[in-house]
Amino acid sequence: MSKDNNKKMTLEEAGRKGGEATSKNHDKEFYQEIGRKGGEATSENHDKEFYQEIGQKGGEATSENHDKEFYQEIGQKGGEATSENHDKEFYQEIGEKGGESRRKQNDND
Repeated sequence: MSKDNNKKMTLEEAGRKGGEATSKNHDKEFYQEIGRKGGEATSENHDKEFYQEIGQKGGEATSENHDKEFYQEIGQKGGEATSENHDKEFYQEIGEKGGESRRKQNDND
């Protein structure tokens, strides 16, 4: 434990100890609830542009830290999870929507 000459705890140490005590006293549901409340408060205080900006920054940071294989792996996992959760009709519907969208793009070109 690092303490200054007055035997006072550093701010970093106090934060760590507080976090450890909180984690011992609360369960998963507690963290889910405070996360939900934080998300609601954030959404009330920020607009679409805020989320676009942080999404872009996150995407840029992720692309700087990961290679092609990372994206192939998460794409494969996402595809497998989607196929487990959806049926043939789902794929038919999104295929139709994609085809309609492409047709509209071609009509405008």
